[in-house]
Amino acid sequence: MSAECIDLAMLRLRAQLNAMIRAFFAGRDVLEVETPVLSAAGNTEPNIESFQARFTGHVDAGPAMRWLRTSPEYPLKRLLAAGIGDCYELGRVFRNGEAGGRHNPEFTMLEWYRVGWDHRRLAAETVALVRQALAMVGRELSLQELSYRQLFLETVQVDPFSASIPQLRAPLAELSIDPAGLGRDDWLDLLMTHRIQPAFPADRITVVHDWPASQCALARIRAGDPPVAERFEMYLGVYEVANGYHELNDAAEQRQRFERDQRVRAARNLPSPPLDERLLMALSGLPDCAGVAVGVDRLLMAMRGTTRIADVLAFDFARA
Repeated sequence: MSAECIDLAMLRLRAQLNAMIRAFFAGRDVLEVETPVLSAAGNTEPNIESFQARFTGHVDAGPAMRWLRTSPEYPLKRLLAAGIGDCYELGRVFRNGEAGGRHNPEFTMLEWYRVGWDHRRLAAETVALVRQALAMVGRELSLQELSYRQLFLETVQVDPFSASIPQLRAPLAELSIDPAGLGRDDWLDLLMTHRIQPAFPADRITVVHDWPASQCALARIRAGDPPVAERFEMYLGVYEVANGYHELNDAAEQRQRFERDQRVRAARNLPSPPLDERLLMALSGLPDCAGVAVGVDRLLMAMRGTTRIADVLAFDFARA
């Protein structure tokens, strides 16, 4: 049998990047931790599907049905509530149904939290880490930071907070999208993915902050006219690589958001993972903090100048 074709230089670059990440956080006194990959609770986000696994051991070990993590967010927040302070985790996460040119069902995520910081300060640190990674391969990108509203006004000339749905649909008219079942946030997402994001320059880091309150996920909402979710997303060229929040620490509000997710999942006939009650119990003790998740494979794709995630993996899903 002939040897498989494996990009050994790529594997060495990944190892060097992992070492750089650990040195970056060691120099900033951010603690590396490890949290469970299997959980009794799952991610309720309607657009993310969790893998399920069944435990066959003794029944007093807890629920038999377990869920592979889609991120380490929930247990990291429990550690923060317990007083661990600034921390990060670098490891594998899993998302069912996501396989293709830019997606693999298992991938590497870097997630970290800073106590006493907001999303804007954390975005600056994320830029610093990404620039240090790109410098490893001799790449230097410019930076543009702007609000979600400013981005839409400058690129598609609509105000995402006040425009009517027909106004949001207008820049997408030539795509012949079936509008059945699509709400305001769906049209905003389509504008982002089909009109705005594809036009981002390849040689630029783009940071978009202060998103619509309806897209808050686990972020705080800042009062105003309009209220905004204190979150940011970061793009390298056209690819999203990071998503960060000024974290919500209101357990009652978080439960309402989880339950709203569950109703959406039920309407779509999707599985409804159990809510993470341990997280909800811990949230009242969560300190003021900001957190961000970075897709390490996407970062490596930018470092290597490839559009295929398979090019930065030892074995992608088709070869696993």
